[in-house]
Amino acid sequence: MVVNGRSMKRMKRRVTADLSNFHTFPSTGDASVGPFRNSVRAFLSSHATLPPPASLFPDLLPWQILLRVGDLSSEGVDSPPAIICLDVVEEDVAGSVSVYCDQCRVVGWSGNPVCGKRYHFIIKADGGSIGRYHKSCPGCGDILHLSESRCKSCNYVMTTEDVEDWIYQQLDDTTHLLHGVVHANGYGHLLRVNGREAGSRVLSGTHILDFWDRLCKVLCVRKVSVMDVSKKYGLEYRLLHAIMKGHPWYGDWGYEFGSGSFGLTLDAYKIAVETLSGQHLSSFFSHARKPRTRLQDLISFYQSLSERELVNVRDLFVFLIGLIRLARKNPARTEDGSYKKIKLSGSSNLITWSINDIKRVEEAMFKVLRAVSGSNWVSYRALRGAVCKVGPPELLDFCLKDLKGKQTPDGLVVHARCSHGSATIEFRLEPGCSPSKEELMEPSSTIITTNQHPSIDHLLRDLRYLYESILHPYSMIFYSGSSTEVTASKAAATTILDCKQFVKTYNPYIKLRLENPSSIFLECSVELMEQFEEEEKVNIPTELLVLPANATVLDLKVEASKTFHEIYLMFRRFHAEEVLGFGDDVTESTQIKAVLGSCCSNGNGIESVRVRGKCVGKSGVNGIRTERGEERWTVDCGCGAKDDDGERMLACDKCGVWQHTRCAGIPDFESEPVSFVCYKCRNGRPTELTRFNVVM
Repeated sequence: MVVNGRSMKRMKRRVTADLSNFHTFPSTGDASVGPFRNSVRAFLSSHATLPPPASLFPDLLPWQILLRVGDLSSEGVDSPPAIICLDVVEEDVAGSVSVYCDQCRVVGWSGNPVCGKRYHFIIKADGGSIGRYHKSCPGCGDILHLSESRCKSCNYVMTTEDVEDWIYQQLDDTTHLLHGVVHANGYGHLLRVNGREAGSRVLSGTHILDFWDRLCKVLCVRKVSVMDVSKKYGLEYRLLHAIMKGHPWYGDWGYEFGSGSFGLTLDAYKIAVETLSGQHLSSFFSHARKPRTRLQDLISFYQSLSERELVNVRDLFVFLIGLIRLARKNPARTEDGSYKKIKLSGSSNLITWSINDIKRVEEAMFKVLRAVSGSNWVSYRALRGAVCKVGPPELLDFCLKDLKGKQTPDGLVVHARCSHGSATIEFRLEPGCSPSKEELMEPSSTIITTNQHPSIDHLLRDLRYLYESILHPYSMIFYSGSSTEVTASKAAATTILDCKQFVKTYNPYIKLRLENPSSIFLECSVELMEQFEEEEKVNIPTELLVLPANATVLDLKVEASKTFHEIYLMFRRFHAEEVLGFGDDVTESTQIKAVLGSCCSNGNGIESVRVRGKCVGKSGVNGIRTERGEERWTVDCGCGAKDDDGERMLACDKCGVWQHTRCAGIPDFESEPVSFVCYKCRNGRPTELTRFNVVM
C-alpha cells in the first residue's frame, strides 16, 4: 500500500485530529436554526455522515458522527486518542414496531399527541456503531454488510424485516453508554447512562451527562425526563446522593422532581430528604453502658477522622464519599528509608516529613500519656491539643492515626478505644504486648492503617454497611429514639426511593431570539373544532413558530398548519381556520407585528397566539392519537395516584379501576394469578384473592 512516505501511525493521527473532541462537542455557542424539529435536521446535515439508501431502512435512518476522546497534545505514539461513534437513528413512528412511548406515559405526558418522528442518540458500549451497517447472518452467523441481499456462505436471503429487526434490537440494548430519545416536538427521555462502573473504558458518567446536556442545548430540546435507577458503589444512588446533596445525581445538571410514584409530591420528597439526612448520629447510641456495636464503632471512627464535627447522617456520608474519592485519586502513599510522603485532602502537593519529625511527635505524645495517672484515658482531641506546638497540624493528625499499637522505649504499649460517653477515640499506655492483628482490624481500631486513610476496599465495605444500616428502609438499625422517629425515618427512605422521575426544562427561546433578532417568534397553541371522546385526555403542547418580520395573519395560519402537520400524526390533515384574539377588524393580509400587542406573552418575551382549526377527514394515522395508546383505563388508588406511574398495578374485577399492588396489600412477588375486588366494591369486607391482573 502506497502512503506517500508517511507512516501508518501518522495517518491515524491525522484522521484523529480531524475529529471533533467529545468533551467540547457540540459547542453551545453554535447558532441555532429554530426549534428542535429544524435544529436536528441542520445538525445532522452539518456533522453526520449520510445514511445508507432509504430503501434499506424504510422506517429507520441511522446517521453517524465520529468523535475523539483525549487530548492530542498528550497523545503518545502508541496510544492515540480513543474514537467513539455517536449514532443518531431517525425513526418513522407510524411504521415502527413500538408506536407509543412508555416513558411519556409514566412521566405524565400520556396526553401528548404521538409525534411522527423520534430521534435516538446512542453511544454503544463496545466502541461499535449501529451505523457501520454490519450484522450477523440469521442462517449461519457470518458477518454481512446490510446492503448484501444474500449470504455467500449459506445463501440465506436477507429481507428488510431482518435489517429492521436487528436495528430495533440495538435500540433496546441495555449496555449502551448513552441512549437518549427526543420526539419531534422537543420532548425527550434520557433512557440510559453507563459510565466506568458499567464497563466504559474512557468515559465516566459525568462526561456522558455533560455531552448529553450540551447536545440538548444546541438542538433546542424543550424537556427531558429521566427515570433515575442509577447505581454507584453497588447502591441505589438516588437515595445516597439525595442524602448528601438534597437532590439526585441528575440534579447536578438541572433535573428536578417530575412526578413521584404512589401519588408522591415535590413537598413530600423534600421533607423526606431533610428528615433522613438531618437525623442526628447520636440517635444511634444508647445511653446505657452496653457493648459497642459495629455501627457505633464505625460512626465513632469516622467522627475521629474528620477535621470538623460530624453531626448528622448527611455529614457522615459526605465525609465518607470524600474519602473514597480521595483514595481513588491517591491509591497509595510512597515511603523510603528516611521520609514519608502524604497526599492530604484538599492539597495538590505531597507533604514530606522525615522519620525524625515523626519520632519527635510520637515521643511528645508518649510523654503526655505517661503523665496521666492511673487508668485514665486521653481523648483524641485532648492529646492533639497537648502536643499542638510540636509539629504542624497535618503531622499531628498523621501520627495520631498511626498511634495505636506503638511501643514506648520502656515497654509500654498505646491502646485505643471508642469512648462510651462521647463516641470519640481515646488513648492510654498499658503494659504488655502490642494489640493483636485481629484487634487492629476491628472497626473501632481502624484508625491504625499504613496509609493516612483506610484503603479503598475498606471504605467501600464501610459505605455499604452504613448505607444498609442507616439509609435503606428494610435494614436500617435504631438504638434509641421513639417509635415515631423510627417510623418517620423508614417512611422517608421509602419516599426517596419511590421518587424516580425527574425532568429538566430547557429554555431555548432566549437563545433563538438573540440569534435571530429580526424574526417574529410566536408560541402557538391549537384548538380543534371537533370534540374528543370524553375519556380521552389530549394535551396538545404549544409549538414555536418563527416568522419573518413582514409576516401576515395568513402566513401565520399556513405556518401553524404546516408545523402541526409535520410534528404530530393526528394533525396530518390539520388546517388552521382562524386566529383567536386578534379582533374582527384583522384580515389575512394584516401584518402580524401590527397586532402583537393584543397577544399574551409567555414570560420569555415571546407572544402567545391561539389558532383554531380542524382536521379534514379522520384525524390521526391508523387511529394513532395520543401517547396513552388506544387503551382506556382509570387509576384511582388509595395513595392518591390518578395515572400510570410505572409501578405494579392491578384492576378490580368488578369496576375495572386500577390501583397499586402495594396499596392493595398484595406482595410484588406473587406469581399465581388472583382475583381482586377493590375496597369500594366489597364495601369494606375482605375478599379472597385467587386471580391476579398486573400491568407493568
